[in-house]
Amino acid sequence: MRYNIKKYRALAVSFAFMCAAGTVAQEKQLSDISKHIDIYNSVLKELELNYVDTLNHERLMEFSIGRMLYSLDPYTVYIPEREEEAVRTLRSGEYGGIGSIITQVDGSVCIYDPYEGMPAQKSDVRAGDVILEVDGVSAEGKSVAQVSEMLRGVPGTEIVLKLHREGEKKPVVRRFTREVVQIAPIPYYGTVAPGVGYIVFNDFIDKSYVEFKKALNDLTENNGVQKLIVDLRSNGGGLIDQAAKIASLFVPNGTEIASIRGKDKRSEHIYRTSEEPLYPDMPLAFIVGENTASSAEILSGAMQDLDRAAVFGTRTFGKGLVQSIRQLPHNSFLKVTTAKYYLPSGRCVQAVDYAQRQNAGRDYAIPDSLTDEFKSTKGRIFLNNSGITPDVECDEQMKVNIAYYMYAKNLYFQYANRYCLSHGSIAPADTFALTDEEYRDFVAFVKEKNFTYTLESERYLEDLRDLVEMEGLSGITEQMFDSLSAVLQPDIDRDIMLFEDDVRSFLEGEIVKRYYYQRGVCQYNLRRDKCLDEVLKYMGDERLWNGIFTVEEEE
Repeated sequence: MRYNIKKYRALAVSFAFMCAAGTVAQEKQLSDISKHIDIYNSVLKELELNYVDTLNHERLMEFSIGRMLYSLDPYTVYIPEREEEAVRTLRSGEYGGIGSIITQVDGSVCIYDPYEGMPAQKSDVRAGDVILEVDGVSAEGKSVAQVSEMLRGVPGTEIVLKLHREGEKKPVVRRFTREVVQIAPIPYYGTVAPGVGYIVFNDFIDKSYVEFKKALNDLTENNGVQKLIVDLRSNGGGLIDQAAKIASLFVPNGTEIASIRGKDKRSEHIYRTSEEPLYPDMPLAFIVGENTASSAEILSGAMQDLDRAAVFGTRTFGKGLVQSIRQLPHNSFLKVTTAKYYLPSGRCVQAVDYAQRQNAGRDYAIPDSLTDEFKSTKGRIFLNNSGITPDVECDEQMKVNIAYYMYAKNLYFQYANRYCLSHGSIAPADTFALTDEEYRDFVAFVKEKNFTYTLESERYLEDLRDLVEMEGLSGITEQMFDSLSAVLQPDIDRDIMLFEDDVRSFLEGEIVKRYYYQRGVCQYNLRRDKCLDEVLKYMGDERLWNGIFTVEEEE
């Protein structure tokens, strides 16, 4: 073999030049960073010396860092020392507290949703109870965040709540012990048809795989389940390793589920299944929606890429960004986006280009026309940068009508408080329904509260009227606007009966929650779930089911 000395010498010189160019670029970048830090420090010094009022340095720093990070994406955030507990919660999904969601109603903070089996529920703290004091400290005038901080504490410590309960003349006092609170990732599972199991799966936390496997084993061994539906519509994601473990129940050992890639090559990683599947041939369907994100998109998307499961519902949120938590000086932290998720086909689910925020000042959804096509194992085509698009669309999004506006005003919540005073028990969650007389009582309650609302379309109409006036066209459009405005005026008596099905869905679900908690709400919702009905239709028809995975040959 003959070596071309000149050729290799030229290559060596070229490589050296590239390294030198890279070094120069890095030095310039470091110089720019140093310059910007100097400018920032100088601004702070000038403000301290010359600004007319006393400065709150901590607030200024957090505000400036917050605005800087917001320009990147909504997931990169600064966490100050006082919120160190939040970091532990992010990492473990656990915290010390009473185990209840709280909310604000009519200016007071109250218990909204006590978790079944958690300290609040076990100590007879009920939804609707207004929090008057926590450990002797008044909650009056405090925000939900402030009261939440008062409720949290080291597991095992005692807490004393003074509560106002509707129907009670004197305050109710409850003394109990805080516990480690971890929301159950699976609030409900059961059968929805002969041989068909259904799991509501809400979180990817450190025990999700164990809970999922236990539920599935129970369904197969004790309920004769041979097909499975997994509901991810309320699943915002979490730990991706749990998604890979759950996938290992259905696909061969060593199968790639996702990969992460970022600027730092050391952070790159491929997630693969690590066990032989227990259910390699079980027909599997996922139901997804606009709130399905992150690891929930990874699991459903990977199974879709591998042609192992069918996906039903609506297009998912589209969060394909990976965050890591970095320690900063003075016990503060930075949760920073370090990489992106990629599915087995190579597609990324990230649907929003946050880099455009710096130019447009708003989030920029990547249009389908600018996305690439990727293929599943069998050759089905999916788009990049668009979340997970279901194989079968079944949009059951509720229209924004009077039912939604009453929910926003907490009317269902308040009526359920009253309803529970006179009903010690109700029918099982899967059969409960209000009588016509009880529904009329709710209508009277709404009127008693002097409920009013304005349609969103009316607000937009007023904005359009202002725009037309600014353009000098109001003279020829005024009559049309007046006619349309008259049509859009809400009529409570008419609308509360016209949209009775939607109102009942909200109201009956809220009442069921008081007696059967989240588990009962899931059972109640099964009766009205059109998307679930669609899945069952496909699972019950072999031709329809196989058609999902069939790739049409091009002529």
